[in-house]
Amino acid sequence: MTEQARSGRCLCGDITYTLSGPLHRPSVCHCGQCRRQSGHVWASAQAPRDNVAITGSVQWFAASATAQRGFCRRCGSFLFWQHGNEDTISVSLGSLDGPTGLSLEKHIFVADKGDYYDIGDGVPQTS
Repeated sequence: MTEQARSGRCLCGDITYTLSGPLHRPSVCHCGQCRRQSGHVWASAQAPRDNVAITGSVQWFAASATAQRGFCRRCGSFLFWQHGNEDTISVSLGSLDGPTGLSLEKHIFVADKGDYYDIGDGVPQTS
């Protein structure tokens, strides 16, 4: 976790965001939904929703009865994931500007990972 302010954006720049306060639990998700949505795996970290200021029109997709994914309507960048019952939002580590100063803490849903790659970075894994 770090307290520095950060910013991020989608590929085309139509959506930008700023984060104030710390980011928590940097992780890589290997679930089928994240792999299909991103094209591979999805690396993200969580922030309190009140600490994220978004500019632009995010398209929200109801990925399940309890979670939604936010992306840019124009370029398709997958930027956000949010569980309906939580006051946090996950942001794509790849969409952050500049060095993040973060290190991955875990890999999640590794039982669903693709068969075309191995995880060999020594970071803890959960099924």
